[in-house]
Amino acid sequence: MLTFAEMLTAYDRALDDITVLASGAGDLTVPTPCAGWDLADLFGHMVGQNLGFAAAVTDGDAPVGAYESVPVAGDDVARTWQDSATRVRNAFGAADPEATVHLAEFGFRPTVAVALGMQLLDAAVHAWDVATALGKTYRPADVTVTFVLDMARQIASRPGGTPVFAAPLAEQGEDPWNDALRLLGRDPDHQAAA
Repeated sequence: MLTFAEMLTAYDRALDDITVLASGAGDLTVPTPCAGWDLADLFGHMVGQNLGFAAAVTDGDAPVGAYESVPVAGDDVARTWQDSATRVRNAFGAADPEATVHLAEFGFRPTVAVALGMQLLDAAVHAWDVATALGKTYRPADVTVTFVLDMARQIASRPGGTPVFAAPLAEQGEDPWNDALRLLGRDPDHQAAA
């Protein structure tokens, strides 16, 4: 398991990767591997999550509305993303890893460290979603791949599944990143997911 400092470093890298992808995103009507979402929907979701987590980590709590999707447009998606990434990065960087934070959207109270792990997984997987929509390949650093695969196995094994990701697909054992994506309902072979 990664230390909090190691998670912060991996998270920073994932946020930076998405920033680069956002700067090259032109047509936001392009469909993504997230069923029913185009790039505008996906970026809106990611920005909303950044802002919600930033508020919750900073204040210890934030209303469900703080996580709501934020409308984005092609001419300002990179700036909107970067602003939200800076806010969430700063919030986690200044927080006590052992402090408890209420994540109203999910209805539970994890530590800041657990919340950071959730966001690291989300950022890495959504970076793949964005890259795939843009016709690019994406693979995070090995340390992030290992972390995401471990988390994905935990999520996929929960009784009744999870409402956050699509139904898990079976691991194939050939590539840990592809297996992590499959466990989170994505099919890297067909670049289609939910």
